[in-house]
Amino acid sequence: MAEDDVRQAATSLSGLKDAYIPSVTGSSGLGASSGITLNVPTVFTISAQSLVFNYSQRDYIRAGRLRLQAANLTLVGIRELVEEDTIVSYLSLDSAHLRQAALATQYQYALGLVSVVQDRLAAGYDNELELKKALRTALQIKLQKSQMDSQIATLSEHLAGLTGIATESQLTIPETIPRVQLSSPLPLESALVCPDSPSTLSAQANAKAKLQQAWGDSRYTWRPQVAFAAQYGRISPFNGVSTYYNLNGNYNTLAVGVQIQLPFLDQGRKAKGRESMAEAAHAEHQLASLRNQQREDCVQLQQSFSQLETKGELTRLDQEIARDQLGVVLIHQESGVGTSNAPPVTPKEGQNARIQERQRYLDMLEAEEQLDETKVHLLRQNGKLDEWVGRLSN
Repeated sequence: MAEDDVRQAATSLSGLKDAYIPSVTGSSGLGASSGITLNVPTVFTISAQSLVFNYSQRDYIRAGRLRLQAANLTLVGIRELVEEDTIVSYLSLDSAHLRQAALATQYQYALGLVSVVQDRLAAGYDNELELKKALRTALQIKLQKSQMDSQIATLSEHLAGLTGIATESQLTIPETIPRVQLSSPLPLESALVCPDSPSTLSAQANAKAKLQQAWGDSRYTWRPQVAFAAQYGRISPFNGVSTYYNLNGNYNTLAVGVQIQLPFLDQGRKAKGRESMAEAAHAEHQLASLRNQQREDCVQLQQSFSQLETKGELTRLDQEIARDQLGVVLIHQESGVGTSNAPPVTPKEGQNARIQERQRYLDMLEAEEQLDETKVHLLRQNGKLDEWVGRLSN
């Protein structure tokens, strides 16, 4: 659609320039007449006319160029937006597959916990409340697993629409994802510079185009307009024109010249000029608002990135702690030996440790996904996404 807008803007600009190129028309016709004709009948007529000079037309052409520039900038912004959407969708889908596998394992551990608590209940070591807690844990994980399946289906369908690849082929290849580049830190000042995005530059060009259009509308009166006109016709010999006009046997007629007009009163045009000026002022205010919003988004993304980096480090550390604790629990469980300070580890505690370790792993995957997505958003905000994608494709 953005490409269609570019073609439309280019065609509109071409039409404004073509006003200086003569348009040629031809007409022909025969008919009977009686008495003197109100218009000299011709067998055929060829006419040409064009604009020679108009103050407003120059402003309209400048406005057309700026509208084309705005459409091209919008196309750049849309292309980057599609690239961002595709990258983020692919990263989310890859993370969803990893979390799906982790949830499947965690669910098996939860079912194992339910079985252990049932055995302990039968042996009199646990009560009904502990069984309900174990069942609730299993149901929670089952719900998360179902939600993850739905998320994968949605992401696959969305990615298929972006790439044109069938949904059945939406399998990610983790080793092809350049996570090192995505996770590399951005210098703080690079984000805070916040260069104008293509959408902001497009709004700027559009505001200038509206201003040029307003100037053209307001400069209509008291400025000369020059037009070229030419006409050739072959006078009809069948309507008795020579009876009323002394043609001296010459049935050809030719007229070439220019027409100069000086509009000095046109209230409609004056009102149109005021309307266009108001639209130009509105576009300027929209541009200022867009720049402020972009600045806020840029600073917010930078702050979010810093927080997510810390959160990612925290979740990785929590996962490593949970993994180490699981290792200790499994060793004690297999040995079946307790100490003076700690009793032997029960199978219930072992299952809980496994579930906890998988939960910390899921938290780590979610934090990494959020960090990667924020990095991609920052790359687009700083105008680096298209360059980054270009490097990947080389």
